[in-house]
Parts: sequence; structure tokens; C-alpha cells
Amino acid sequence: MARHHSPLTHWTQYTAARLAVMALTMCDADRALETAAGLGRGLYAVDQRHRRRAGHNIARSFPELTAESVEALTRDSFEHFVQLAVEVCFTPRLIHSDSWPQRVRLTQMGPAIELLNSGRPVLMVTGHLGNWEVLGYLLAVLGYKVHALARPLDNPYINRWLLGIREARGLEVITKWDATDRMLEVIAAGEPLAFIADQNAGDRGMFVPFFGRLASTYKSIGLLALSQNTPIICGYAHRIGPGYRYELGTQDIIYPSDWEGREDPLYYVTARYMRAIEMMVRRAPAQYLWMHRRWKSRPRYEREAKPMPVGLKKNLEALPWMTPAELARLHEPPHPDDKLR
Repeated sequence: MARHHSPLTHWTQYTAARLAVMALTMCDADRALETAAGLGRGLYAVDQRHRRRAGHNIARSFPELTAESVEALTRDSFEHFVQLAVEVCFTPRLIHSDSWPQRVRLTQMGPAIELLNSGRPVLMVTGHLGNWEVLGYLLAVLGYKVHALARPLDNPYINRWLLGIREARGLEVITKWDATDRMLEVIAAGEPLAFIADQNAGDRGMFVPFFGRLASTYKSIGLLALSQNTPIICGYAHRIGPGYRYELGTQDIIYPSDWEGREDPLYYVTARYMRAIEMMVRRAPAQYLWMHRRWKSRPRYEREAKPMPVGLKKNLEALPWMTPAELARLHEPPHPDDKLR
């Protein structure tokens, strides 16, 4: 539920944010990112609630890691989080038509570019990984009319400011309040539609595997792909450093032919793009937003301490990449700290 603040509180938050960004952007991007990393370490030291949650999520996702490795990865993720906030403000200055090759490297993008050039609609998904803002922003700079779905921020002043940054080079942001009609218009126009696809979808979401646990995931992306016969590009933007330097790539592309003949195509598509996001995270785990509550909602059978339903087990077993070990892990009981706030 959104918090309701007074206009004075909103204005104070906005002013503080602009002053902080102004101070950081007075120096070059690489030095600002070094400062941001230091601020991230400070945040890690004082923010016990998010530190504990992120550490728990990392330990559950990588059970093979030692306690020391979990702690180091948690600290690195806090550094990345603050660096990401700084990078958003530098993006319009650093990414434009003649400078982007010095800052961004493209890899394994051939099939995705072919789809984007085909004139047919395409869905694009990524997660809270790396710099998802750069991913859409660069495609807009390259001339693709990308439309990205985003939730408006509670602070209207900060929301308007960040919206201006995002749309500076042609990226069009669709708010969730008017999403349905606009998404259908974008698809009808044959233009790419982008989503951050790893948010918790609540108790009524579709529960698919993500790092060995079932995670509630929105059905809307899969339903849109199936109903409109639209392929899904799963892509990422990983920081490769030093400084403001990124690699943009494609992890997977899900074509309509891939879900044809599946007994439950919606479950298959949703599970497959979440698997792609997991693989992206595994390649750069320090760049994931581990502090967000990805596993907050739990399936009904788990909340009621009942066995996994036969239908869900059947859907899991039908996934081509599912292994007996992974299936056994999905049957493990929840951990007491899984509901950390």
C-alpha cells in the first residue's frame, strides 16, 4: 500500500534527492560511482532490516556459499544499489548516438535485433538486475520505439523528474494506471513492449521456480504473449566496469512455436522467462536487488501446510529443464525467515 505524505514532505524529499545528485554529478561518472560504492557500504552497515533480508535471500538462493561469501555478496549488492541510483542520473549525459559504443558492449544480440527490425510486435523482459534503465534507454537511442511498463513513484515530484530522464531519448513509459489499453495499442503498432518481470505478484500470482523456490509471478506477460502470438526477448544489462560500462545481451528468446502443443502453455512461458532471469542473475549475482521481497507471497498449499497439488507438480515435471534435484528442492518446507520484512 502506498504511503501518503504531505506536499511539503514530497517537496523536501525531491529537493534532497536533486541536491544529492547535483553534488555527485559535479564530478565525472567514474569517480561518482566510486563514491556511490562507498555510500553503499555505509548503507549496508546501518540498514539492518534490508541487510538481513538480502543476506537471507542470497543464502537461500546459493546454499553452497559460506557465511563469509554470503556476507560479501550482500555488501556488494548494496554497493551496486547505490551505484545504480547514481547511474540513472548520468545516463542522459553518457548514452547518446555517438558515445554509446565507448560505454556499452553488445553481445549475443543478433536474433533479438532481427526481431526488433522485423516490424512485428515483441515483448521484452528483464529483472531487477544490472541497470535495467540502460537497457531500454540505449534501444531508444538506437532508434527503436520502446515502450516500458512502470509503476509511478509515490512522490510526484521525483516521479516527474525520473520520467523526464527516462524519456529524454525517446523511451516511452506506460504507467500501470492506464496500462491495458496502451499495451494493446503498442502491440497493434508492431512496437516493442518492455517489462521488469520479477516483481512479487501476490497470493494470486502464478508460482514458478526461481532459485529453487516457488515465486509468485504475474500472469499478464504470458497471457499477452499467448493471446497476441508475440515472441519474448529475455535480456540484461550487466555492469562490466570499471566505471560506467555495461554489457547488453540476450539470455533467451521464447518464440510462439516453443509453447505450441504444451499442455499448460501459460505456465511454461512464465516459468521459462523466470528461468532466463535466474540465469542472468547467476552471471552477475552482486548486481541483483536481493533486498526486495521476491518470495514474499507463498502458494496456498504451503500456507496451509498441505502437500503440493498434483496439477502444480505435473506442470513442474513437464518443464524440459527440470531435474529431480531441483524438484526435490521445490518440495522443501519454508524457512522461518522467508517472511522477513
